[in-house]
Amino acid sequence: MSEQPGAFADDPFDGRTPTGHERMTGLPWDASYRDGPAPWDIGGPQPAVVRIASDGGFAGAVLDAGCGTGANAMHLAASGLSVLGVDVAETALEMAREQAERRGITVEFTIADAFALQRLGRTFDTVLDSGLFHTFDTDERAPYVDSLAAVTEPGATLYVLCFSDEGPETGPHPVRRDELETAFALVRGWKVVTIERDRIHTRFHDNGAPAWLAAITRVSR
Repeated sequence: MSEQPGAFADDPFDGRTPTGHERMTGLPWDASYRDGPAPWDIGGPQPAVVRIASDGGFAGAVLDAGCGTGANAMHLAASGLSVLGVDVAETALEMAREQAERRGITVEFTIADAFALQRLGRTFDTVLDSGLFHTFDTDERAPYVDSLAAVTEPGATLYVLCFSDEGPETGPHPVRRDELETAFALVRGWKVVTIERDRIHTRFHDNGAPAWLAAITRVSR
């Protein structure tokens, strides 16, 4: 994937600090959608998210952090939940809004930095991170977890679906189980309830890539 001449302004990151993935590629997340379809954009919600929803795992106000083109957010909103999807890629958000309008689904999409979620000025009962956590370098995880804490109260539930380092055909930036446990430790106000093996579906994996699905509870400020 290459940047097209003139496709971005002099600062393609709009004044924010690029994530580890963006530094590695030299391109902002928006490029994945401008040049798309993005590898993780499968045209529908992740099966793991569908399963959690069918089991009643989402409740109250829901935040989809790193929502991309909004497939997961729209699936949840279609069931009657109040959902806000956020991303730094404006192209993805435009696509999400267009799809939601076309499908007649009431869901909100807005641009937001995952490291500054407090700027949203609101809190959520359930948060979904589908494919975002694993894009951050080790030193970016603590600021991200603190950002999530700023928009959740004790009792809130967070679901993290990320690439796992276990098994063949792992996705980029795979995460070890202990890295998840460390990032959401009790000393940071979180309790990891479960971490299970799952799959993340992509455009390049016929049966999905190895993943961790973690259910995490906010226990204190």
